[in-house]
Amino acid sequence: MNIPLMDIKATNEAYRDEIDAAIKEVLDSGWYILGEQLKNFEREFADYCGVDHAIGVGNGLDALVLILEAYKVMGKLEDGDEVIVPVNSFVASALAVSRAGLSPRFVDADPETYLLSLDAAAQQITPLTKAIMPVHLYGRVCDMDTMNAFAKQHDLLVIEDAAQAHGAKWQGERTGSLGDAAGFSFYPAKNLGAIGDGGAVTTNNSELANTIQKLRNYGSETKYVHELKGVNSRLDEIQAAVIRVKLRHLDRDTEQRRLLAESLNEKLASRDLVLPQHPSEREAHAWHLYVVRSNKRDEFMDEMAAKGIECGIHYPIPIHYQEAYSECKNLTFPVAESQADSLVSIPLAAGVRV
Repeated sequence: MNIPLMDIKATNEAYRDEIDAAIKEVLDSGWYILGEQLKNFEREFADYCGVDHAIGVGNGLDALVLILEAYKVMGKLEDGDEVIVPVNSFVASALAVSRAGLSPRFVDADPETYLLSLDAAAQQITPLTKAIMPVHLYGRVCDMDTMNAFAKQHDLLVIEDAAQAHGAKWQGERTGSLGDAAGFSFYPAKNLGAIGDGGAVTTNNSELANTIQKLRNYGSETKYVHELKGVNSRLDEIQAAVIRVKLRHLDRDTEQRRLLAESLNEKLASRDLVLPQHPSEREAHAWHLYVVRSNKRDEFMDEMAAKGIECGIHYPIPIHYQEAYSECKNLTFPVAESQADSLVSIPLAAGVRV
C-alpha cells in the first residue's frame, strides 16, 4: 500500500460529478471573469466565515498583499512600516509584507503550539510596528483573545494568515472573522482547494473591502475608469464554481480529518515522538497538516517510506535563512530553527499503518 502525503486527485474525485456540473455551467454561460459564480462564492464564503465581505482574488499571496496595500491607500499603513510575522511560516507570509513596501518584523515560534509567540513579539515592537500577522499554522488557530488584546495594547492591525485554516474556529467563531482582515489560499492542496490558484480576503470593514475590489481589478470599479494603481488578481469563474462545490462539504471533510488525527494520536502514543496537541475547548483545529516532532527524523521518515507512507517537511528552512531574506541571516530564532530540524508531516488518510 502506498499512501501519498496528499492525494489531491482523490479529494476531487469524491465530488467529481458536482465539479463537472459546475464547470459545465460556467462553460455554458460564456462568462468567465467577475461573473455570477464569483458573486455567489463571495456571498457564501462571507456567510460561512461570519463576516460582511469576502473578495475573491488570484491566490493566497495576493490576498495578503492586497490587504496591506489597501490599508496603505486608506492611510492606515505607509512604506517602511513593520508587520510582525512568524519566522516559521511559509515564505508567502513575509513576501506579502515585502511586496507591499513594508518590512517584515520576524519573531520566533511558541515551542509547544508552533504558532507566533507573543512573548517574542513583545520584544520586537518598535515605533514603526503597525500590524501583526498571526498565521494559523497547520490549521491550528492562534489564541485570538490574547492576540487581539496584544494588538489593542500596541495599536496594531490584526491580519490573519488563514491559508491553512479554512473552517477552523476560536471560541466558536471561524477564522477569517477573528481580526481586522484575513487572507485565504485555495491552492489545490488546501482543505478548501481549487483546481488551480485562488484566494480570498474576508473582513467586516466595508472601506477595506471596496478598496480591495478596486485594487484586484486594475484599480477600477467602473470599466475604463481607474481610481487606483491596481493589479489583475481576480478569482475566475471556474475556480469560484469548484470552490463553491467543495465549500458545501468542508465541515464534513474537516470532521473526517479530525477523526483521522485522533486515530494517529492513538497509534503513535507509544512512539518517541512529540504529537500534535489536542486543541482546547476554545478552539477547533482544521487539521490541514498532521505534524509530529522527532529527534531522529530521517530514521522515522525512512521507516515510514518502507511502509509505503510518504511523509514531508513543512517547512525545512525558516524564512530568515532563505536567500530572499539574506539581510536577516544573522538573526537567531532558536525555537523555529529547532523545529525546522525535527518536524515531519504524516498523511491524514485512512489506512495509515504507523
